[in-house]
Amino acid sequence: MKLPRLARLTLLPLLLASVLLLTACHRDEPMPWQLTDITGHMPDLSFKLTDDTGKTVTAADYRGKVVLLYFGYTHCPDVCPLTLAHLHVVMQQLGKLADDTRILFVSVDPTRDTPDVLHGYVNAFDPHAVGLTGSAGDIEALSKRYRSAFTREPDKGDGSYDVSHSSGIYVFDRDGKARLLATPSDTQDKLIHDLHLLLSTGDQSLGNRP
Repeated sequence: MKLPRLARLTLLPLLLASVLLLTACHRDEPMPWQLTDITGHMPDLSFKLTDDTGKTVTAADYRGKVVLLYFGYTHCPDVCPLTLAHLHVVMQQLGKLADDTRILFVSVDPTRDTPDVLHGYVNAFDPHAVGLTGSAGDIEALSKRYRSAFTREPDKGDGSYDVSHSSGIYVFDRDGKARLLATPSDTQDKLIHDLHLLLSTGDQSLGNRP
């Protein structure tokens, strides 16, 4: 049955409103993350440090990349090398997409971890990894910014010492927004899944950064 013109004009705004409502609902659906979603709960990526080539860098230098931020140190006996090896496998699984990521390894032991030491260490694991160091104050401030923590343990008597530190991996999107937190209990498959989601969104033209 054909509706009168007045009825059709009355129904049109209602139909448009329904479409907009459905579209809004669809857009507000949460992303199917498998890692811990920290969107809105952590500040944007921000720092000024020295990279493993001796160059001063800031978070802005990594805009356009999906960043994985990890606090560790080169003398770490177990957790750090295991984490970097884990991330290397993740990068391999991402294939070409890995070129749009950066692993930022921030040293919590700046006294021993000079740029040269960091360069040899991170590059032994993965070419997408960058070692970062700075003053003790800068490192502590960055750690506190992301509610991470580290403590230098007493000397062992031979001049060596360990540094206890948090082991989370903070994941930032291409715009430097904190999005996800990976813990040691999270599998490589979870991280790969969520990185695929992040890498498939955003401005692909921003991918040509350091």
